[in-house]
Amino acid sequence: MEHPFAEQCQDLAASILANNLSAIQEDGTVLPVEGESSRLDEPGHAALAIGEYYRATGEAKLEGYDLVDLSARCVTNQAFTEQDTDNGIAYTGLGLLSFGPSKERNLVWERLVEQTRENLDKMLLQRSRFAHDQQAYNIGKAVTRFSMGLSKKDETGKLIERFISSIQEHSSAGFVDALPERSMGGCFDIWGISSFVFIRQALQLHSNIHLRDRKLPTLRTYAEKYVKIIPDTLRIDGLGWNTGEAAGAYAQMHSISLVLQAMRDEWITEDKKPIFLDALRKLFYYFFATYIDQETGYLVIRDAERSTITRHTTRMANFDAARYLSQWARLAKSIHASIDDAASTKSRSTGRYIIFDKSNKKEQGLFIYHNASNGLVVQLPLIAPRDTNSCDSLAFPHCPGIFDWPVEHFVPTLLPELTFNGQKVIPAYYGKQCVTGLGLRNSFFFKYEQPEFISTEGEIVSGIGNVKVKWTFFENSIQSEFVYMVNNVTQMDSLAYNICLSAPHSRYTLGTSLKLGPESLRPTVLKNDFQAEWADNEVVSNDPKFRSYFGKIHYVQVLRRSHPLIMRPGIQYKLVIQFEPDIQFVEE
Repeated sequence: MEHPFAEQCQDLAASILANNLSAIQEDGTVLPVEGESSRLDEPGHAALAIGEYYRATGEAKLEGYDLVDLSARCVTNQAFTEQDTDNGIAYTGLGLLSFGPSKERNLVWERLVEQTRENLDKMLLQRSRFAHDQQAYNIGKAVTRFSMGLSKKDETGKLIERFISSIQEHSSAGFVDALPERSMGGCFDIWGISSFVFIRQALQLHSNIHLRDRKLPTLRTYAEKYVKIIPDTLRIDGLGWNTGEAAGAYAQMHSISLVLQAMRDEWITEDKKPIFLDALRKLFYYFFATYIDQETGYLVIRDAERSTITRHTTRMANFDAARYLSQWARLAKSIHASIDDAASTKSRSTGRYIIFDKSNKKEQGLFIYHNASNGLVVQLPLIAPRDTNSCDSLAFPHCPGIFDWPVEHFVPTLLPELTFNGQKVIPAYYGKQCVTGLGLRNSFFFKYEQPEFISTEGEIVSGIGNVKVKWTFFENSIQSEFVYMVNNVTQMDSLAYNICLSAPHSRYTLGTSLKLGPESLRPTVLKNDFQAEWADNEVVSNDPKFRSYFGKIHYVQVLRRSHPLIMRPGIQYKLVIQFEPDIQFVEE
């Protein structure tokens, strides 16, 4: 039986892998592309990419490269890297397992010298005290050590239970908090999907299939929560999850992998299959058209117009893409369905709030709005930020091409940033009394309160005041309302509010993607108790800090009050801004 999608994935995996294998040096290090620096765990990512390719094809050579030899080099390098590389060792272990289920029948293990084998065993034995998504790396290491016959004791089950226990402890709704150790916690981003994908892949390589069968129902309980969200996040052009850290290419890849794994494991019922096949088709096409250079067969995540987080190097992303594509090719053959069977669902306007965590302390989640008339799909996150402060987790309607934001550069995007005695606060990251529903004229609204201000770093600032936020989505307009009150007579030093205006990538863009027309967002200030004023637009086209995951930001429109305002208790200070975006589709 022919599998065009599987064949397309495997051909692309071969192309990407062949373009990057020359970067693997004699000592197993990976040369970076020009202008970037290498990561210590890149050899591990390369080892798993090679292993997945071998697992999918059974071929030990690719365009003259000896894949077994290259994998052995990467494994050796990672085995002697003593720094903090749980990620690299876990990837290395699964890459090694891909070549055979035990050391007696493993082509790569046969190439390793005794000292490398001993060091690798020691590294696989180490367990970091993870209480979040990176527990997946401990699970991967445990699977490798037991399956390779390096230990008679299997810790996999216990580590999976610890991973699930962490989810239950830090999320009332059963989602992965990637940074629970923060004072507030609540970093619910794409790394939750990534952790389930990695754990499921590790279990598939486990030599004890009975343990896999015992643990899958538990994992399914939580992984399914993410599976169900994926179709809701989709835009007509196939853009999926795009809030929190690591949006862009990685968000597409993680989402595709989770859908394929869920279909292989029969977590998706027959009546829902056409919907998820449609999601799969759109996600892949967006990934293929937006991040793959069709002429060279190379993954492009960073160029003159767009960027991504520093931790994701171009070389690592290419190896990860080759790994995922090989995985998709293998999974696509097992799901007994074709993306040609996809059924496009009729679009309708909806507003949905997904709760990630709800407690007396805080509420966090994701509001998703679909506008059937103009194709607008926005994702408004109420989640904690990462250690690297950026706009990814800010509580504004994320919609690339319409509402944009820069990567790894903080700008108070579509939210007022108030400064009190040097402390900057912003109405994002957490809320209480989160409510969504239908308003007048078939509008949808999402509103929440912050009983205490929160800093731009994601820390609660007690004692100054509170804010209420309401976003309302009409047929052709979006309105944001911010209502501030202070506890005592307080001086506000300044206010800043920014709108980032971007353009689609000049080359890697779909015709079905959204962009702003000549009349832009058409912002109107309906209420301005802060007497803030529009400044001249900042031209940032040549500033590398103003690149998004998707295209270049050209202008920043700034509403600012630079002189103090004495705020008094019992008085509401409102800022209400309405947008009527001039939405168009990209012309191909």
